[in-house]
Amino acid sequence: MTLGIECLITDDAGRAAHLAAQLDTINRERRDVEAGMRELAELTLARLMPESDTPPPSALALFDEAFHEGVVGIVAGRVKDRFHRPSFVFARGADGRLKGSGRSIAGFHLRDALDLMSKRHPGLLLRFGGHAMAAGCTLAGDEDAAFDIFDQALRQVANEWLDTATLTRRLRTDGPLQAEWFNPATVTLLDAQVWGQGFEAPMFCDEVQVLQQRLVGDKHMKLRVRLLGAERDAIWFGHDQPLPDRAVLAYRLSMDEWNGRQRVQMVVEAAEGA
Repeated sequence: MTLGIECLITDDAGRAAHLAAQLDTINRERRDVEAGMRELAELTLARLMPESDTPPPSALALFDEAFHEGVVGIVAGRVKDRFHRPSFVFARGADGRLKGSGRSIAGFHLRDALDLMSKRHPGLLLRFGGHAMAAGCTLAGDEDAAFDIFDQALRQVANEWLDTATLTRRLRTDGPLQAEWFNPATVTLLDAQVWGQGFEAPMFCDEVQVLQQRLVGDKHMKLRVRLLGAERDAIWFGHDQPLPDRAVLAYRLSMDEWNGRQRVQMVVEAAEGA
């Protein structure tokens, strides 16, 4: 963070370029660490759910000695998004204690859940804090035993607080986007607003014809679709499975810049075969 602040406020262009290069290197290393952690998380989840149709538990807690403390929050968010479950990911901190970061879904107040768990299991949490959708904690006592207790306690609270409807992922959309609004001015207008919890950025939903699709970076699906009589570019980050010839897409708008050319791009959040 210190490097980033200095890069933004320095008046020395050379110093700014040097700091930017350092930050880029750090960010690339972080992405590599995150990718490795996600693979380990997938293996852990495969052990929890050996069958592809096995529903995940009502809440997920993951730990591996190879996990890195610096990206547990990012990985917890990825797990939460994929399985639509409150999720915690733990790593061993520099002091040897297990430190976890969690991300939640609507209807499950993560900080309140930790508070209830601390009351039911005194001495389990050395410290905790956060809010409804994100929280962190440090486990006390014997690490292996404490993690097992945490895992079971989190699931117990989730079983009590969450029902089938809440555990079913739903995307709220603003419906179809009229052709006249599919332009850079709309993207600029949306990007200028402040969106957040309870005031989400607009998401649109349209049926498209899938003309082309290919994997980029081995994990993102790049699409060329026909929408409202025009060909559009789309990308689905973190998705590597092909779509049918026709599909209903839930998407947001963004600007894609390549070789100095800007164009509106659909960022896919979900899809359903038409």
